Amino acid sequence: MGTPMLGDVVGVLEEAYPLSWAEDWDRAGLVLGERQATVRSVLLAVDPTLDVTRESIEDGHQLLVTHHPLLLRGASFLPADDGKGAVVTALLRAGVGLWCGHTNVDRSTLGTVGAWIRALDLQDPRPLGGGEGGGTGALEGAGHGSARFGLGAVGTLPAPMSVAALSERIAGIVPATARGILRTGDPGRVVRTLAVCPGAGDSFLSDAAAAGVDAYVTSDLRHHPTLEHVESAADPLAVPALVDVPHSASEALWLPLAQELLTTALPGLEVAVSARTTDPWTGRAG
Repeated sequence: MGTPMLGDVVGVLEEAYPLSWAEDWDRAGLVLGERQATVRSVLLAVDPTLDVTRESIEDGHQLLVTHHPLLLRGASFLPADDGKGAVVTALLRAGVGLWCGHTNVDRSTLGTVGAWIRALDLQDPRPLGGGEGGGTGALEGAGHGSARFGLGAVGTLPAPMSVAALSERIAGIVPATARGILRTGDPGRVVRTLAVCPGAGDSFLSDAAAAGVDAYVTSDLRHHPTLEHVESAADPLAVPALVDVPHSASEALWLPLAQELLTTALPGLEVAVSARTTDPWTGRAG
């Protein structure tokens, strides 16, 4: 085919990640752009920040695809001196479209959960907490080999490793951040079974404990839920060790899958992954 239109690219994304898979509160889909506009190059990023927006314009992309929505909580005013207003103004002036895929991407085998299953080579993965449809029966299929899995996964590592070694391995596969990877408990504790939920996952702490895994990998673990989890049993081995990955870093693993999806479905389309980190923390002390 010739140069695809924006509608063609969006069509591939929404065939693989149906908007019906998104949570009711979510704001996934095409935010800005003309469906009839030609798209020669796409930039992929976790967040539609102003820095990423400038990158997409400076590098000559016609479409920016991000994981997190630009206007998740809505907005009534978008002046150009406001952060989100500046993003909208810059993209519109440059004729760059914006498509956001969030929880519809999270629960796909070609999305964030699928990326973690692949990255850790989890064996016999099943949805965390029963996931979609209780974790039984065939997965609901979509386009391009995508299937609806769940927001988290439980599986077995190919070989046992310590919590410290698992943390180091994760640090090596996600983008580097100022905060790094946090862990709880004995660093020498052996991990055989694992639960993972990319992005904010403290709502699945009880599910991870109920699954009987040795460790739970997620993001945005707050002090009180984490402490209550760790202190919920007299024997520290009775609850999963926790590994906390910075939010944007945990979801960046999806970007290469999206890149592969688009370049396979639309040969000739250039698809780049942003080199900018969107983690808000830029340094640490102590």
